[in-house]
Amino acid sequence: MARLPGTGLVTRHALARLSHAVGVLPAAQRVRAAWLRDVRIFAYHRVLDIPDDDAFMFDLALVSASVRQFREQMLLLRRKFQPVRFQDLIAALQGGPALPRHAVIVSFDDGYDDNYRLAFPVLRELGVPAMFFVATGHIDSGAPYAYDWLVHMVCVTAADRLVIAQLGINWALPAGIETRRVLAAALLDRIKRCDDALQSAVISQLQLEWDMPRTPHPDCRPMSWEQLREMEADGMEIGSHGVNHRMLAKLLPGAMENEVACSKAALDSNLDIPVSVLAYPVGGSDAYDQLTIDAAKRAGYSAACSYIPGTNALVRIAPYMLRRLAVEREMDIAWFDAMATLPELFAYPARKHAD
Repeated sequence: MARLPGTGLVTRHALARLSHAVGVLPAAQRVRAAWLRDVRIFAYHRVLDIPDDDAFMFDLALVSASVRQFREQMLLLRRKFQPVRFQDLIAALQGGPALPRHAVIVSFDDGYDDNYRLAFPVLRELGVPAMFFVATGHIDSGAPYAYDWLVHMVCVTAADRLVIAQLGINWALPAGIETRRVLAAALLDRIKRCDDALQSAVISQLQLEWDMPRTPHPDCRPMSWEQLREMEADGMEIGSHGVNHRMLAKLLPGAMENEVACSKAALDSNLDIPVSVLAYPVGGSDAYDQLTIDAAKRAGYSAACSYIPGTNALVRIAPYMLRRLAVEREMDIAWFDAMATLPELFAYPARKHAD
């Protein structure tokens, strides 16, 4: 866990628990709001209850919270902040009503079906709106996303070595799942540094070599159109996460344009409300660029989100480079409260490659 400068052995978590316990966060929130008007956008991936980590053969890093944690977090946001929608932010940026103080937005990336099964009921019960950024090529397919499948293959393969000549990798694969998860995370980071063609080639190579074609799996399913329509009818927002969850800046220009435009076209034709917001897949500093931003504008998006940590000051907001605050399963309610109150101190540090 990263440490705050000057705090020695005190971790973010420990300092957050102390701040929460002694009751300084409400006052800190008022002081911060007096000098800074901004909007916080929280970024989730999956909400899941996992009884046994060792039996879950997908990426644990994408599990943002258990159902209990998520409910506690939404209760806190409803009590201490003002949950709003992206449509409210866009309206404010276009000269409409100003956002309330303490405005927050809840967002989800990718489109896992646990968003519908487990997160959506909590949001509906508590009256908290949220945005769900979905990769349209996976809707109704049942097929896991490529990065998820890569992690899954490393976790379950019977092979004793991982050999990828293009990346200079020749790693032993131990039996223990914890060590395999570490290797899978390292591989994922290496893969995301490559252009899209090499990423696809490496994943396809491992699928063939290990005889593990990407097929539907109950632990990693995307949502259906029916589920998305139900959530939209109940006040949730749906946004684009591309077609196939590909890093847009790693694609050739024509393919990038298609990912941006075709995902919006699919959502607009299958849902009642036109899509106005895009979240760049992976979302780090190398996942989008000016060409991507220009393509988003041409396609008709009014805003776009990165996965770079931070909040968005309303006086100098960059609508196509919106920053977000990642929520991780290690966060108890004290840490979440501290991050929501003072994100400059308690948010996760920047990571070039996110999801």
